[in-house]
Amino acid sequence: MKKTTKILSAIALSAVVAFGATSCKQTKSEGTEAAATETTEASAPKGAIVYIDMTVLMADYDMANDLRTKVETKVQEIQAEITRRENNLAAAVNKYQDKVQKGLMTRSVAEVEAKKLQDQEIAFNNYANQKNEEINEELLVMNNQINDAIMTFVKKYNEEKQYAMIIVSQGDAADDGIVNISAPVLTADPSLDITNDVLAGLNEEYIKTKNQKSE
Repeated sequence: MKKTTKILSAIALSAVVAFGATSCKQTKSEGTEAAATETTEASAPKGAIVYIDMTVLMADYDMANDLRTKVETKVQEIQAEITRRENNLAAAVNKYQDKVQKGLMTRSVAEVEAKKLQDQEIAFNNYANQKNEEINEELLVMNNQINDAIMTFVKKYNEEKQYAMIIVSQGDAADDGIVNISAPVLTADPSLDITNDVLAGLNEEYIKTKNQKSE
């Protein structure tokens, strides 16, 4: 049964990659939610180097949130089914061990039952591995869809704005004041932050796309 624990841990880890960061971003996104719901004209001039705060963008982008919700629901269903199967297998093992200890089975019958349990464990591990791969694939497709939507919009967006460069940032500092040195933008003129403008455009386009599909 040790294999099953490792598999479940891997599945849980995959889920964290997709959804764990969302709760951390929620507090920060609340402050920008009102601004993100309205189209805000970026004040940076043409030819400027501007930036997008992806922490804010990913927290408030409706398409990203909708996709995360769908994948999260699917992950929860998979985890529930894996847990159900693991519990059934554990119950069967416990029942077998109890009968053996009480001498309720002959050796030949015990050997047959042990082989059945081994086969069930192999089948369970194969199932869990398959579902783990499905989760990873779902996460990959979700991330690709979000990235493609953002890249497509930003390219079209910059045809009008004509900025010299658009940089991606992950926020300038953590809540404890420690600077995120992995982010390209440590500090900048607020007028160069086009996050809310891009976010409003992305959400507006996403709503139009959803409405077209529902027609």
